[in-house]
Amino acid sequence: MASTKIACLGAGSIYFARALPDLALVPGIAGSEVTLYDIDGDKAEIMARFGQAMAERSGTGLRVRATGTLSDAIDGAAFVVTSIGGSGASSGGVYGTGYHMKDVLIPAKYGVYQVVGDTGGPAGMMMGLRSIPIYLEICRELEKRSPEAIVLNHSNPMAPLCRAMVKYTSIRVIGVCHGVQHGIMHLASRLGVSPYELETTWIGTNHYHWFLSIRHRGRDVYPEVRRLMAESAPSPGRVMTQKLSQVYGFAIVYPEDDHIIEFYPFMTHVRPGEPLPYGLDLHLGGFNFDSVVDDRQPPPEERQRRHVADLQELAESLEEIELPEAPSDGLTGEGLGRLIESIALGRRDVFVVNIENRGVVPNLPSYANLEMEAVTDSQGVRGIHVGEAPLSLMGLLTKRIAWQELVADAAAQGDAQLALQALLLDETAIVPEKAEAMLGELLAASRPMLPLFFR
Repeated sequence: MASTKIACLGAGSIYFARALPDLALVPGIAGSEVTLYDIDGDKAEIMARFGQAMAERSGTGLRVRATGTLSDAIDGAAFVVTSIGGSGASSGGVYGTGYHMKDVLIPAKYGVYQVVGDTGGPAGMMMGLRSIPIYLEICRELEKRSPEAIVLNHSNPMAPLCRAMVKYTSIRVIGVCHGVQHGIMHLASRLGVSPYELETTWIGTNHYHWFLSIRHRGRDVYPEVRRLMAESAPSPGRVMTQKLSQVYGFAIVYPEDDHIIEFYPFMTHVRPGEPLPYGLDLHLGGFNFDSVVDDRQPPPEERQRRHVADLQELAESLEEIELPEAPSDGLTGEGLGRLIESIALGRRDVFVVNIENRGVVPNLPSYANLEMEAVTDSQGVRGIHVGEAPLSLMGLLTKRIAWQELVADAAAQGDAQLALQALLLDETAIVPEKAEAMLGELLAASRPMLPLFFR
């Protein structure tokens, strides 16, 4: 058993509703201290009470408390789990906030339509520009207070965030997501086999990867996967990814069209009033690209009423959550608890993580943040060699990695010229004059969150 300290930042995020039970169930870190910090202290307190209840039910002796300061949360921490949206204090996460709505609506005026807007495109970039400076500030505090800590980041845009922290600070960083795991589960379902029986290798960066090999009990089943794609109609919401998988000759790991289409220029071909390609209008949930975000602040009493209602809704939603029978295992979920446990104990296990390439894919940049399998030890994780990317995938990924680098640098330096270069490199690029005007509107809309751009 390794008793340690784990800091949870952005602790009011609903992500911790599944992360805290996961930590509470892992025996190898029983008795550890978990501190919760959020700029909305009331939400951190509610989440701490939830974490305490989970710890009591698990019987592992996990100690959970909220704190009002970042310094108290991270001082002496061995692990720092982050879920920070970069849109200020908000209810329900970053999606649907005023900032994110503008990230989507402003580009729509220029013919750039986005559905999710958290990984690529103008919206993904803006999310990064707002949140990267926050993460760098946290890492600089860690350098002073807990220089050996490992940051486990769950927020998007995953790759630019992780890259910026690694490039501009000395803190070790691991990105945690479930896109690959979701893809493996989907693949197993299509084949009618257990996901635990599949052997897969893949190549790519967060939310954008392809299976290179697929084996079932040692037998190559990729021909069967290709046959299934050729002979069966795709399910709704996965039409484009199935078609592109056939074109590449490699199955896209993350099967949903709404995420994947933002890595391609198809949405910029839509004329005003036309339906979105591949039936993606269904993913908008009543959202309208002609909507207007109301910037007017309600009176103080109304803001307080809404805040109280948000807190009540959060508390009630947490009350309905039961303690799982076991922690997530890294295939059916992200395996956060077991990942921390394996590192704390210096145990060799394999997890899906987002870390620097460092030769795992030799024909992609060494510094690139890729999503890969990695083996744990007491120092963190080390990537498992995959091999070279096929030419078409290398081309797609090299461009995406360059975009991520520009976003990381633009955010860290407050450089609008680099941000403009990122927009022009992105697959949703428009002519430079319009891109420059769009960027001006986007930066102005997020001005309170972008002090480095308005010095």
